[in-house]
Amino acid sequence: MTEDQMDLILWRHAEAEDGLDDSARALTKRGRKQAAQMAKWLKERLPQGAEVLVSPARRAQQTAEPLGLPCRSSNKVGTGASAADILADADWPHRSGAVVVVGHQPTLGRVAALLLSGEASEWAIKKGAVWWITCRRRGGYAEVTLKAAITPDLV
Repeated sequence: MTEDQMDLILWRHAEAEDGLDDSARALTKRGRKQAAQMAKWLKERLPQGAEVLVSPARRAQQTAEPLGLPCRSSNKVGTGASAADILADADWPHRSGAVVVVGHQPTLGRVAALLLSGEASEWAIKKGAVWWITCRRRGGYAEVTLKAAITPDLV
């Protein structure tokens, strides 16, 4: 990765239990397996020094745990967040390095749509999936590309 590149990795929380208290919903057995699979895949590819921003919701915190990296809990990537909140908290595309955002639908899908198509739209990101978006800055222009989009069942 060059100094003029930022990686934004959008990681939707894995499968969670149903429940009335949305913030307290825990991962299911399948969700824990999904989180472990994606964490293993990410650990093999993440650049050193990646920052991890995690929704305070229990299911997002549990999704990030198998990654084994320090995490910063942030309401700006929580259940009520907007695409603008996530991009501001990650400092997209102004910083260098990698930021992993562990969050929720529909917000993560909105972020992906905005960055990859230039328009706000309702894109679906499956539970436990990772979308890795890269921005390279060259000669005053930003080049945004999708580096990977992978679901736990493909790992």
